[in-house]
Amino acid sequence: MRGRRSLRARLTLLVAVAVAAAIAVCAGACWFIVRTALLNQVDRSLSGPGPRGDGWVAFCESNAAAGDDFLRGGARRFPPHVPPIQVVDAQGGVCSLGDGAVEVVPADLALRNAPVGTERLRDGVTTDGAEVRVLTRTIGGGRVVMEARRLGEFQSTLTTLAVILAGVAGFGVVGAATAGRIIARTALRPVERLTGAVEHIARTEDLDTRIPVEGTDELARLGSSFNAMTAALAGSRERQRRLVADAGHELRTPLTSLRTNVDLLLRSENTGRPLAPETRHRLLGSLKAQFEEMSTLIGDLLQLSRSAGEHEPYVEVAFHGVVESAVDRARLRAGDIPIEVDIEPWYVRGDRAALQRAVVNLLDNAVKFSGAPAEGRAAGDAEAGGPVAAGPVEVRLRGGELTVRDHGPGIAQEDLAYVFDRFWRSSSARSMPGSGLGLAIVAQAVRDAGGEVVLENADGGGALARLRLPGSPAPEGTAGR
Repeated sequence: MRGRRSLRARLTLLVAVAVAAAIAVCAGACWFIVRTALLNQVDRSLSGPGPRGDGWVAFCESNAAAGDDFLRGGARRFPPHVPPIQVVDAQGGVCSLGDGAVEVVPADLALRNAPVGTERLRDGVTTDGAEVRVLTRTIGGGRVVMEARRLGEFQSTLTTLAVILAGVAGFGVVGAATAGRIIARTALRPVERLTGAVEHIARTEDLDTRIPVEGTDELARLGSSFNAMTAALAGSRERQRRLVADAGHELRTPLTSLRTNVDLLLRSENTGRPLAPETRHRLLGSLKAQFEEMSTLIGDLLQLSRSAGEHEPYVEVAFHGVVESAVDRARLRAGDIPIEVDIEPWYVRGDRAALQRAVVNLLDNAVKFSGAPAEGRAAGDAEAGGPVAAGPVEVRLRGGELTVRDHGPGIAQEDLAYVFDRFWRSSSARSMPGSGLGLAIVAQAVRDAGGEVVLENADGGGALARLRLPGSPAPEGTAGR
């Protein structure tokens, strides 16, 4: 089975066929226009001024007196350059004058009884087979005059014109095919570059490949879109690589600690030297805490690894209810830190569980650092920890904007750009609990719901988180009631 033609070949063929069809239409129209013009010229020469009627009859009668059988089928021949002219009488007799006689048809005989001056143009032939244009005119007395013009020169002109037009069309088709090939090669050059880049990426997985973009046409837009796509893929792969590397780094510490504690327990059992109850209890408590830390870390990694489409179907969510539930959970871990709440109704569409986890992370982050010393601020973290001071946490939900403010030390100005990055923690917070994924989860959940979140330093000290989600103060279907 033959393979399909290349795009360049198909484009060349399409251009050639289109131009050939246009040339054929133009050539055909030109031929018919010239034919009509020449035929009208012949008709005008037949209808123009000249000897008519009785003059031809008198001439025929003079020939009859000289011995010709006038109007009884006889004829008087003129030199070849004289156009065929003949008179037909009421009995059907014909007196032919000029070069040859024109065959009489019933339509000519039917004009004998028509009013004087009635004319009819038609195509005809002479007795020797030559094609002619015939004008038949009634002259009275049951007689008609038939004047003809030979069409040999007319047909020769049309034949010559047809040959010329056919030659022009042939050259036009060849030129169109050549031009089509040049156009296809020029037009498809960006596509060839794009194809080469795609093949290079498929062969080498080099996502840094870029296509030079020139102009603003569709092909330039295609090249720009391809460059944007490869840049996005490269960024996604880099984020994936960083996620795996950071996850491995973060898991190494709890795994090492787990292994050390398990080794101590096993050594105690194997040597028959039991540990003191307090020491054993402390080791088991440490093991439990490390397992919980690993479980939390793995859960956060799974949450972050989900794509935008891997979530429960979005439904209408009472966001103020989500905030209230998150506040209740945060108060269980807040200890002596008060949480002040001012909430107005707000309804959004999204994943309730993801939104609740985002709000809980914001609150835990605020509780953890509310009133903490300046060197203890863990920007970019959102894991629960023991409160240091009793600075209040203020929670407000108004007009679709949730604000969470603590009264801690705030965030270093140079750290604000990284607070939502995965695994990012300030150097002063490395010793505190947490993995650095909390605020990254907040950013992803809010982004998936079509909102935005920012973290900034509040006036008067502390940090202020602003979370905005599109929605309305009333449930769907109740607006305007």
